[in-house]
Amino acid sequence: MIKEVELDPDGSLTRRWGTRANDGRVKRTMTALEANGFTVLRASDAAAAKRIVLALIPDSSPVHQGASQTLDVLGITDEIRRLGAAPDVMLGSVHAVTETGSLLAASMSGSQLGPYVSGAGRVILVVGTQKIVPDLEQGLLRINEYAWRLEDARAQAAYGIHSAVNKVVIINREITPGRITVVLVDEVLGF
Repeated sequence: MIKEVELDPDGSLTRRWGTRANDGRVKRTMTALEANGFTVLRASDAAAAKRIVLALIPDSSPVHQGASQTLDVLGITDEIRRLGAAPDVMLGSVHAVTETGSLLAASMSGSQLGPYVSGAGRVILVVGTQKIVPDLEQGLLRINEYAWRLEDARAQAAYGIHSAVNKVVIINREITPGRITVVLVDEVLGF
């Protein structure tokens, strides 16, 4: 039996970690990500992000999607088909993006981390600007204090199981030009 779970009863987690970043912070982060070899696009809202992401996926490409509330909220999950380990395109999100240009992704199983790091030919990560943090320390704090508390509550409500931070990957730089595209969305999406 699936029961309803209050994800953030007093709103403290959302106030601390769920507020979208201001324009200056987004621009600094975009510059740092580009300096680290990532392609960065910016969407004004969820509808624009969905159009950008779907346009980035070549027709008939095998696509694998990591579990992502952000992609669910955007309606992208319903638009693609799921495949396995070494897809042409990997679609997902991360839990934090640093102003210094690093990406942090956490996972219970780790199934999406291999394709993020090197398994997929192309990676598209859709990230709400509320996930921008100053540095790696704050990124890890965001994962532990916010994203995984809420993800654990969501997993309990949806699947009747606990979630956990079992694996974390930090991507500081991409060496293959154009392989990873980050779509920053100026709307609060997912955790």
